[in-house]
Amino acid sequence: MTKLHTTSGRWRLGLGLALTTVGFWATLPLALKISLEQVDAWTLTWIRFLVAALVIGGWIAAGGRWRAFTQISKGVWALLAIASLGLIGNYLFYLLGLSRITPGNAQLLIQSAPLLLAIGSVVIFKEKLLRSQALGFIIIVAGLLLFFFEQRGRADDVESYGLGALFIGMGALLWAIYALAQKQLLRSLKPQQVMGFIYIVAAIVLFPTATPSTLTQVDSWHWLAIGYCSFNTLGAYGCFAEALNHWEASRVSAILALTPLSTLAFGAALAISFPGQVPEEHIGWLGAFGAALVVGGSITASLAAKRR
Repeated sequence: MTKLHTTSGRWRLGLGLALTTVGFWATLPLALKISLEQVDAWTLTWIRFLVAALVIGGWIAAGGRWRAFTQISKGVWALLAIASLGLIGNYLFYLLGLSRITPGNAQLLIQSAPLLLAIGSVVIFKEKLLRSQALGFIIIVAGLLLFFFEQRGRADDVESYGLGALFIGMGALLWAIYALAQKQLLRSLKPQQVMGFIYIVAAIVLFPTATPSTLTQVDSWHWLAIGYCSFNTLGAYGCFAEALNHWEASRVSAILALTPLSTLAFGAALAISFPGQVPEEHIGWLGAFGAALVVGGSITASLAAKRR
């Protein structure tokens, strides 16, 4: 019988790491929004993948872990291609959506990604949903709809907002496809090997679409934002993985559900401290209620998983 992972019991450390992960993910769309002022989505995505490829790819090479790819089947190679295209598309569509809507809106609407992943897991892997999990997902859907229609009604350009929300939705769908492919890939490869492969493929595939020459025109403030975006994912997933070593996954997930509200809070603080750097959020009571439903539904679904 396979021995299951057990936490260290150091829940305070796990909580701190989970909150740090929230901080990374909550501030990422703000930094991306600032970066897009001087760098196009294709170049910014390429830079993020390039940095990740160099760091993770170098770590895998140092440990001689690339040899595992010489023993995989054609089916695994096909899944690697699907996962790579899914994550590349997720990064690009998220940025294309973010260029048309505010960071807070993008972060809340992307919460549809875990919902799509859950649906895919039920359909493809025949996983069962607890009633409390299903209730949580229904609450998330209701919250997303309320938030979308309230914000769409407040948008200066309704068509642009709708297109931005559509791009975010496409990014969420592609992330779910990537995650489902990775779930199956874990039968043959380690998570770091999968991610290292994807990062390298993405950096190569996106290079012809990037315009590195534009980086010479970037000022120090935007270079700071670009650098933060490039290393954010590595820091976030490092803290996330370590949090799971010290605290239950369901509780870590419940804390991560606070990410959209944290983005709104960080955005408000940044708008006060650095006026004009990020667009202000204009959320009415109906939109705020929808956001609360999304967070509440996410926490409900996360904690329900502990009953398994």
